[in-house]
Amino acid sequence: MNRSSNRKKSNRNMYIIALLIVTVGLALFFLIKPDAKTETAMQTDVLEIPFSKQGELIFIGQTASDTLAMIEIEVADDDQKRTRGLMYRKSIPENGGMLFRHEMEQIQSFWMKNTYIPLDIIFVNNEKTIVTIHHNTRPMKEWSYASTEPAIYVVEVNAGYCARHNISTGDKIDFVITL
Repeated sequence: MNRSSNRKKSNRNMYIIALLIVTVGLALFFLIKPDAKTETAMQTDVLEIPFSKQGELIFIGQTASDTLAMIEIEVADDDQKRTRGLMYRKSIPENGGMLFRHEMEQIQSFWMKNTYIPLDIIFVNNEKTIVTIHHNTRPMKEWSYASTEPAIYVVEVNAGYCARHNISTGDKIDFVITL
């Protein structure tokens, strides 16, 4: 009788523990589950920011000085614009990009945090010569893509743009800002 009583107590304790686990699990689910406002905010992390043409930039071949390609650019020329860059964008036009203008020529470093589109990142020195290209950068990554030499300008275009237009290290850029 003692064994049977212990077994019943053990089964009852197991039932109570299982019931407690399920209750706590459900409570946590409903407490942690995002509400409609939070879900909407998460969905709007990717913004429809329209491309705003602020100038034009050409890529010039290093050997024949031929124009390799031309893009329309947005300009990031202050800390706030440089920090934001192309983050949270769903896309940019095929022949569009962003020109970052820095105050000093130095090693520049960019990351892809909160950037949803793959990019080619092009680093350019004071003489407007391309010193480094990072092709097909991976979206949403926090590792740094740095220039291999000092740069004062950085151009971001859609991934694969440099390959499609034969743009390489040693080529030059020139631009006109029309703000």
